[in-house]
Amino acid sequence: MAMKLLVGLGNPGKSYSGHRHNIGFMAIDRIMEMYGFSTAARKFGGMIGETSSTTAGKIFAFKPMGYMNTSGVPTGEAVSFYKIEPENVIVFHDELDLPLGKIRVKKGGGNGGHNGLKSIDAHIGKDYWRVRLGIGHPGDKDMVSDYVLSDFRKDERKLIELWLEEISKHLPLLLQGDDAGFMNKVVLATQTE
Repeated sequence: MAMKLLVGLGNPGKSYSGHRHNIGFMAIDRIMEMYGFSTAARKFGGMIGETSSTTAGKIFAFKPMGYMNTSGVPTGEAVSFYKIEPENVIVFHDELDLPLGKIRVKKGGGNGGHNGLKSIDAHIGKDYWRVRLGIGHPGDKDMVSDYVLSDFRKDERKLIELWLEEISKHLPLLLQGDDAGFMNKVVLATQTE
């Protein structure tokens, strides 16, 4: 079974930890917790942990620790070191053009102006999986920067906790290549709450 690399995008540091832009980091943290990944160690300019699955083989979880727009450099180093093909890389990132709590999975495609994806495209190509985690849009493009660098509101946090739980719980479907099944399970679970 091919090794897989799960990458969460965000900005390092406590002051950024609750920001909408950091939902990729939050997803990776929850996945590592649920599946008992090894304690993350600093390597390749990021934090990386690993686990083995009977159905998916060895899985690495990685959080690049440079800022968002340089995410591709450490991700490229990890991909190169472990000889992981881009189609076995899954990147979790925030998506302005999806409502809060919505999710889309896609292999390849454009970066939608996301600086983290632009950087990854430049270092490993575009043939990787993107898990687009909807954070909603402030309604005005001039407000985007402040919006993505703001914390989730108190009333949104319960949904975020449930959402991250469901993303983690149904991750095996994604690892097995059933992206449609993964999306359906996550969406159904969050709609019934």
